[in-house]
Amino acid sequence: MEKKPCILVVDDEDRNLRLMEAVLLPLGYDVAFAANGEEALAKVRETPVDVILLDVMMPGLDGFEVARILKSDDHT
Repeated sequence: MEKKPCILVVDDEDRNLRLMEAVLLPLGYDVAFAANGEEALAKVRETPVDVILLDVMMPGLDGFEVARILKSDDHT
């Protein structure tokens, strides 16, 4: 059986997370969710994902900083 692509959705707005869940799950994707940048980094480090849908404007680590950290790490 072929592995489903895994998408990590990162957003501090719960309604956006629910919307992405409603759109992506019926299409057959494995979907993981993170409510902030720190949580996203932890999830990516524990389980690799194929795609990250990353909100730019979040409290704490914004999406640009999360992307910079991920790009600077050879494992991610």
